[in-house]
Amino acid sequence: MQQEEAVMLESYLDNVRENAPLVHNITNYVTANDVANAILAVGASPIMSDEPEEAADITRICDGLNINIGTLHKQSIRAMHLAGKRAMELGHALLLDPVGAGASKLRTETAAALMEKLHFTAIRGNISEIKALCLGSTTTKGVDADAADAVTEANLADMIEFAKSCAQSCGSVIAITGAIDLVADAEVCYVIRNGRKEMSTITGTGCQLSGVMTAFLAANPGHALGRRCCCNGTRRRDCDGVYDRRRWKRHISESDHRCALSYNSGASESRRKDRNPMIRQRVQTKAPCETSGGDRKEDE
Repeated sequence: MQQEEAVMLESYLDNVRENAPLVHNITNYVTANDVANAILAVGASPIMSDEPEEAADITRICDGLNINIGTLHKQSIRAMHLAGKRAMELGHALLLDPVGAGASKLRTETAAALMEKLHFTAIRGNISEIKALCLGSTTTKGVDADAADAVTEANLADMIEFAKSCAQSCGSVIAITGAIDLVADAEVCYVIRNGRKEMSTITGTGCQLSGVMTAFLAANPGHALGRRCCCNGTRRRDCDGVYDRRRWKRHISESDHRCALSYNSGASESRRKDRNPMIRQRVQTKAPCETSGGDRKEDE
């Protein structure tokens, strides 16, 4: 069963590269450039717009919508509702990133109103943000998760049940990201152990993940839970027993990773340009670089 899932998850990334989905991002201005580049890196195509007068039109030509409430204002809130409504009408992938939910009344109420009026394919946030939305109370630290809320090995069983409960009440896949990620629907929760504490020392990693998630959701209709897990690579189901690190956690050298992205960019450039004339043609990607080969290794 696990081997079949590995093949299936690999196909999700292939579908992103082959279909090059166009993702409409209503995101915050702190990380907009990083989000756009992350989406391009996996083989999809980004477009950024939070203007209400064009939000629905932009969504119409896209394959997915990523709503991020990191830097809210009245105009962007209106655009989120207009674009979200159009995305639902078209059956597009729809993701909510409730940045800083619980930190202010505006953020919390905006996220709650979006969840009430729109049906999201997935909701991705840190544990404090998800608690603010599902429980109505949290100890959030601005836009960062509070250390007291962290998912740990000690509280893992309870957090798994919490994630499943949130997914059932929201009708969406719930992705709780941190040092340990939880990705759940009402029945199954995947536990992903590939987080790095250093990621919390820079801004934008969560926003980038939300953009990439939307690309995976758009390119692979019908498998929301698996598509989300594919974004983070290593995973296991909580019902699968012992976590097999040697089987699932693979290290890829930085040089090999760069080559893979370069090859992918060149292969999908023409598709992105044909499907999205609104985005400027990028400089032709160089040919794939040579690799030493043999420097992939698995955990002992």
